[in-house]
Amino acid sequence: MSPPSLCSAPPRAGPPPPPLLRPRRPASFSVRASRAAAPSVSDDLVLRIAEQLEDSAPSSPLLAPLRSASALSLLTTPWPTRRSNEAFRFTDISYLRSLPISTPTRTPGLAPPPPSSDLESHVLFSDGRLVAAAGAHVSALADMPPGHARDRAAAAIAASARFSHRDIFYDFNAVGASDVAVVHVPEGAKMAGDPVHIMFAYSGSDGASSLMMSNPRVLVIAEKGAEVAIVEEHFGVGEEDGGCYWANPVVDIIVEEGARVVHSYVQRQSSAAAHTKWTTVQQNTSSKYEFVEVSTGARLNRHNLHIQQLGPETETDLSTFHLTSQNKQIHDLHSRLILDHPRGFSRQLHKLIACGTGNGIFDGNIQVNRYAQQTDAGQQTKCLLLSPKAVVNVKPNLQIIADDVKCTHGAAISGELDPNELFYFQARGVNANTATDALLFSFGAQVINRIPFKAIEKKALAQLKELLAVSRQSN
Repeated sequence: MSPPSLCSAPPRAGPPPPPLLRPRRPASFSVRASRAAAPSVSDDLVLRIAEQLEDSAPSSPLLAPLRSASALSLLTTPWPTRRSNEAFRFTDISYLRSLPISTPTRTPGLAPPPPSSDLESHVLFSDGRLVAAAGAHVSALADMPPGHARDRAAAAIAASARFSHRDIFYDFNAVGASDVAVVHVPEGAKMAGDPVHIMFAYSGSDGASSLMMSNPRVLVIAEKGAEVAIVEEHFGVGEEDGGCYWANPVVDIIVEEGARVVHSYVQRQSSAAAHTKWTTVQQNTSSKYEFVEVSTGARLNRHNLHIQQLGPETETDLSTFHLTSQNKQIHDLHSRLILDHPRGFSRQLHKLIACGTGNGIFDGNIQVNRYAQQTDAGQQTKCLLLSPKAVVNVKPNLQIIADDVKCTHGAAISGELDPNELFYFQARGVNANTATDALLFSFGAQVINRIPFKAIEKKALAQLKELLAVSRQSN
């Protein structure tokens, strides 16, 4: 039986991976046409969603290889469940089946206006549709003139058709994306101090009778020696900051030799929303990738973060903070970091606070393969359970084949704050409630303070403080 919906409608049912495409498939592939010609081993819901996405909007011809590969993949991909798919063992996604799935029908101009950006370089998606791309080195794929940047973007999109770690959500996005926002930073350009603000605004379906699904897609390419910072924000707009919708974005990032990408990601969706996101990163020799995530919104939130180091002396730094402040809220981070070359460096910090009947999941995989000698990799997760009914499932894991490495990992789950820290406050005249609030705030602020842009950091800290206060009253 499907779980009750928050909306008003009744419930309802190492080396580069080898190509996944058949060698002689047609240039354009359709789920609908293939389904009519031969039976598939997928299920009816997956095929219906895929057909809706194919029909929802025309896509750029440059997306044809990716779209065809994912359409082909969906024919043999069943809907994942906790019993049938190990990657979803702890993640209940039945909420996605609690309402009919729809696609955006109104024009972006009729949707509630989202906040504007104060940054010169910015991108705006409204219900998955790219409506603005402005600033240096920022463009819609369909609007890019012939030349190196367009050819580079087209090659990257075609290569993503061979991504071997895809899941059903990645394929849905590839089939449903009508355009791609491209941030292409040419060789040697420095934009780390002038970030690109990428805004994803969602308004939901009219009348909240369905989960309106949107599939925005972003491609970031930092060429050799380039530096760029991107700030990614996902939020609801309109009635009470959004309603029932399903956001399914994908962000692909390529960091070339000696380049640096600073990536900040803030997710504060509607409390009735579903948010399933993919972030893929390819790092070449001597490149740096710095990532900070703060996720506090959505009824169901799942983030797949996949990073591959493709050259030696590569640095990766990951920091994430999740807060489940609503009852039955799910926050899930599945990360995979693959190191294939010598002298790689990585650090990962994951922090989570679970309140009420919230559920937090962390599955962090670091693979140190045979040729990744002298690797220095560290991973740590810290979780706080503030309610006896809250649930946390963590699976930090290192897979090490190389024999000359320095690798550490650790996990800490606690149902209470450190009594010594509480005593420190109380010994100085601070009451227990105020001390608890301060310690919980600092627990999340350790990650939020790593956002390098003060306006975004300040907004995230204010929201954390507000959500913790609401959670305390509810509990």
